[in-house]
Parts: sequence; C-alpha cells; structure tokens
Amino acid sequence: MHCFEFQSRFACSPAEMFALHEDVGIFRRLIPPWERVEILDLPASLQPGTRALMRLRWGPLSILWEAVHCEYDPPRCFSDEQARGPFACWRHRHVMEPADGGCVLRDEVDYRLPLHPLTAWLCPLVDRRLRRMFAFRHRVTGELLAARREV
Repeated sequence: MHCFEFQSRFACSPAEMFALHEDVGIFRRLIPPWERVEILDLPASLQPGTRALMRLRWGPLSILWEAVHCEYDPPRCFSDEQARGPFACWRHRHVMEPADGGCVLRDEVDYRLPLHPLTAWLCPLVDRRLRRMFAFRHRVTGELLAARREV
C-alpha cells in the first residue's frame, strides 16, 4: 500500500471544519476544474454506508468510481473507501486536529495501483497529481470557511 498525505492549517476549530465537510453540497466545489469528473450521485451524509458515485474521464477512458463512507467520528475524522474504480485499493481519511488556536486538516490517502507491483513506479506521478488536487481543495476549503464567517 502506498501512503500520501497533504495538510493545511486553518483559522477555525475542528468542529467548524467538520461541519463544513458535512455539507455534502460542497463536494462539487472541491473538484478541480481540470479534472473531468461527473457526479452521478452524492450521499445525503458522511455516515458509514453512504455512497458517492462519479464518472471519471481520462482521455478516451470513462471509469465509474464508487466511494463508500466507512468511518465517522465528529469532529475528528471521517473516511471513505473505493468500492469500485480505477485503483486496486483506495482509502481516504479526512482528519481535523486542533493546532495553536486553529485546525489542521490532513488528508491521508492509502492506495495501491492496479497490477501492483508492476505499476509501483507510477506512484510518484499519482502523488504529484494528488498534491495538485489537494492544494486546490484546501484553497477552496479556506474560501468556503471565509464565506461562512461573512454570513
């Protein structure tokens, strides 16, 4: 299994960060514009057993990705696992921890590529793509938090 982490610090509490993520409507806003993702079905909550279904397009390929929420521990963390999709295995854990009057949001992704170990050499390329995606997601998360405070 390959491990990837990305984290950012925010001026909010873990509870505020968790509440933002519980608004499943923000998921559409967290998809980078360069990713070709069509959301087919969103879960009503982050509770274990709820599912999201997306269609990914990579060049001429169209791949269904189904993610199932499997861990729910407010305001500390929640996670989802791939039920079907492009990876041999995928688990994404969203962790919110207090830090110096604010919150650290850490995304932990454990994955295995198909045909592992033959494809293990591709992990640095996947990590680069994940780093770019999570940098976008964390920037948008900060913007969404700021917008909520203005209301």
